[in-house]
Amino acid sequence: MLGHAYRSAPAAASRSAFGLVELLVVVACVTLLLGLLLPGLRSARQRAREAICAARLAQWGAAFACYAGENRGFWPHCDGLDRGPPPVDTPGITPEQLADWHGWVDLLPPLMALLPRRNFPRYGHPDETTFYQCPDGRPLEGPGEYGYRPQRDGYYSYAMNSCLELDANAWPPPDRLGYPMPSFLDTARIVRPAQVVLLFDQLLDPAHGFGGNTVYRNAGKYCGSYPIAFAVRHRRGANELGGNILYADGHGQWRPTVWKPEWGAWDVERQQAPPRDDPDWYPYPAPTEGGRR
Repeated sequence: MLGHAYRSAPAAASRSAFGLVELLVVVACVTLLLGLLLPGLRSARQRAREAICAARLAQWGAAFACYAGENRGFWPHCDGLDRGPPPVDTPGITPEQLADWHGWVDLLPPLMALLPRRNFPRYGHPDETTFYQCPDGRPLEGPGEYGYRPQRDGYYSYAMNSCLELDANAWPPPDRLGYPMPSFLDTARIVRPAQVVLLFDQLLDPAHGFGGNTVYRNAGKYCGSYPIAFAVRHRRGANELGGNILYADGHGQWRPTVWKPEWGAWDVERQQAPPRDDPDWYPYPAPTEGGRR
């Protein structure tokens, strides 16, 4: 018995040591695998957020289509009460000011059983966890314009193409109905709906404007904007960033930029709209000499 005990002890120690080595090998393997997998997981999460962002844009597009179906093919306005128009019953209110009471962020949400944006109070606006925003649409507080603060006043990670309202055919509302203004743009006359931008991911960092090197103090402030506010928040590959765009025909696309070299250098203070003949941002052909078509 005594001899047997002496023979068993080294064997037990050997089995214990072998188990420890195995454990260390397993830990090393798991650590290595995590190191290999984590970048892929981060990329997968990023792509998932991008997909959700694009899906929300598509749902907004469906709401535009529903609204047009109920309003003789016309769309709501690009801007909303974020532009600060006078009260709707102000004597002499202009069509442009009146239209701000009928922006897409107020008219479309009820079609999806959501509250209009105008119903949200200060410090209570929808954030990136809600349908109103892109999941990657987190605003950065910075040197805003006129005391604007996104967390207090609300922000927009999606913007409607404001070039749509620059066309002469956008005014007045159909049949000159005045208030209530049901719509402003005749979608049946859009020449290239698969090419015309409707909604896009909007910049939310006021310190990094178009191209990442221009201060843009209005970042996220308005629900309608120009190409200068296009956001590059979704990553493709190691270094490439881009944003989602929803086109007038309802299809979406990820693009690294909307900048066109022929536009030349961008002057944020003086030039915000692209050239009038640009087919990506204007719904109708450029006006002929003499006014409206």
